[in-house]
Amino acid sequence: MTDPSQPAFLKFLEAGVAKGGFETDDVLAAALPLMRQVVAVHAAGLVAPLNGIEDLIVAEAGHLMFIPDKVNSPEKNSSKVEALQAPVSGAVEVAAAFHRAGFEAADVHMSDIIAGRMSLAGFAGFAAGGGFSYGDVLGAGQGWAKSILFNPRAREEFEAFFGRGNTFALGVCNGCQMMTALKNLIPGASQWPAFLRNRSEQFEARFVEVEITPSPSLFFEGMQGSRMPVATAHGEGRAVFDAPAHLKNALVSMRFVDHHGKIAETYPQNPNGSPEGITGLTTADGRFTVVMPHPERVFRSVQMSWAPDNAGEDSPWMRMFRNCRRKVG
Repeated sequence: MTDPSQPAFLKFLEAGVAKGGFETDDVLAAALPLMRQVVAVHAAGLVAPLNGIEDLIVAEAGHLMFIPDKVNSPEKNSSKVEALQAPVSGAVEVAAAFHRAGFEAADVHMSDIIAGRMSLAGFAGFAAGGGFSYGDVLGAGQGWAKSILFNPRAREEFEAFFGRGNTFALGVCNGCQMMTALKNLIPGASQWPAFLRNRSEQFEARFVEVEITPSPSLFFEGMQGSRMPVATAHGEGRAVFDAPAHLKNALVSMRFVDHHGKIAETYPQNPNGSPEGITGLTTADGRFTVVMPHPERVFRSVQMSWAPDNAGEDSPWMRMFRNCRRKVG
């Protein structure tokens, strides 16, 4: 079977040449089927030839190892999660994703915790979003981390939270950098890397393709093996481990991959130069996960670089937030 759009487009070109010109609207209308196919193939990372747009939808879905949820409205809220502010610009997006998954999301500033106006005791989990906390003047996420490590009240709050045994936390981008700097407070995170300057020596902001790898992370349960585009935006995302053994023993939850599904270690598929394409890690109990890309910025289908025509409101990335909700109960 051949792509029916190609002969039609060729006939259109032949007719246009014969009459000596084309109308712009007619060209766009005739080329649209091919344009959709080319753009979608690029976004989905497909390399095999396709037999029409229907085959594309099937092939793209083949990257997912789960069936995306199709929910038209937010689920009922009960468990509380805080969108932790330092402040960072991504807290609202993080809160929106967790709210849609069924959490009661609260916006908590670090100043509230330091002053004693808020406590982590009443929360099932927290999400530390992306942005530029404290201007990143001490290094990405470092000022945020030090506001916890060197403030007795804040340190006590976070140590108690991490040690409760029934809590969870997600660190995204700047939140990832902050949480890895707190690794000595987080059970099972002592071998996490630091995230340092990209090898490109520049801020990298675009869509990249990642693979969800087998790991105990409660966020990615049932998603292992899936390859999906995701937004990334960071200047300091290169994972640097304290020792070779830490890299070898890393509980990796997400890696950069190329369009063939192979681990990406070179630019631009790997935007920061992290070894083995590492861009997400977790702990042995799966409660605490850090990722450099931004799944909270693409939890809706309209935010993705491409989605099938029959896609629902939620993108496949919404599954990680609902996984968390189901785990908390």
